[in-house]
Amino acid sequence: MSIDLTEDTITKEVQSTFEGCRDGRTRELFVELVRHLHDFARETRLTGDEWFAAMDFLTRVGQVTTPTRQEYVLLSDILGLSVLVDLINEHHGPHATDSTLLGPFFVDGRPSAPNGADISCGVPGTPMFVSGRVLGPDGAPLGGVKVDTWHSDGEGHYDVQQEDRLDGRPAMRALLTTDDDGRFWYRSIAPRYYPVPVDGPCGEIMRAADRSAMRPEHIHFWLHADGYQPLITMLFRRDDDYLEHDAVFAVKRSLVADFVPHGPGTAPDGTEVGEPFQTVDWTFTLSPATPGRRP
Repeated sequence: MSIDLTEDTITKEVQSTFEGCRDGRTRELFVELVRHLHDFARETRLTGDEWFAAMDFLTRVGQVTTPTRQEYVLLSDILGLSVLVDLINEHHGPHATDSTLLGPFFVDGRPSAPNGADISCGVPGTPMFVSGRVLGPDGAPLGGVKVDTWHSDGEGHYDVQQEDRLDGRPAMRALLTTDDDGRFWYRSIAPRYYPVPVDGPCGEIMRAADRSAMRPEHIHFWLHADGYQPLITMLFRRDDDYLEHDAVFAVKRSLVADFVPHGPGTAPDGTEVGEPFQTVDWTFTLSPATPGRRP
């Protein structure tokens, strides 16, 4: 290893320390990461105080992050990196449903629910009936597809943001399975537009940039089926004022859906609803798994 390095020689010296990586992709990623980081520091003439501020910021991002609050994911989202990675990698073909980002509120420990279940866990709000159908690229229905779904409540809050109020119970999220006709359906409450969390370090970025923190109203879906590429996507309310001002850049026109309002009456599941309610219906199309592609 060389000594007496200079601004112009240190980058190659650091890159050379990764030549022993057994995995070629790991070596490539770190070599390029070092190159871009060093170029950034040189081009912006990064100061020591700015470096300390950055280290402090990243430390606080880690301190805020918990199993139910992914501040690092949020940081990636508001910098557009999450959507960029999705755009680079998710090429499902012309007939597949478009993908978009996962977001910071997915939880592995979600409950399984039968089709037709009320997944609101008693949270008050406007009743919403969601139905979907999952097809293969040839238009044939796909049974046995695992469908994760989750969304906010009518005030724009997810269950993980209300652990005290809900006593830690999951709400407005579930894992369903499509029937032989590729269908799934459930009852919940209508979500609402909301700001991304701004009480942590990421909020400092939003305020410094004078950026809107708002996300349009949406429902999350993550579909898994053997032999098909997983699909992470969302449905966005068509008449939402924030469609063109999404803080995390995730809106796609192909994912804009009608959240249809109804007066009191018979719901799609045949039950009588004594108050106004909404319905959402969508067809999702999956692409076959690509050999060698990481699931």
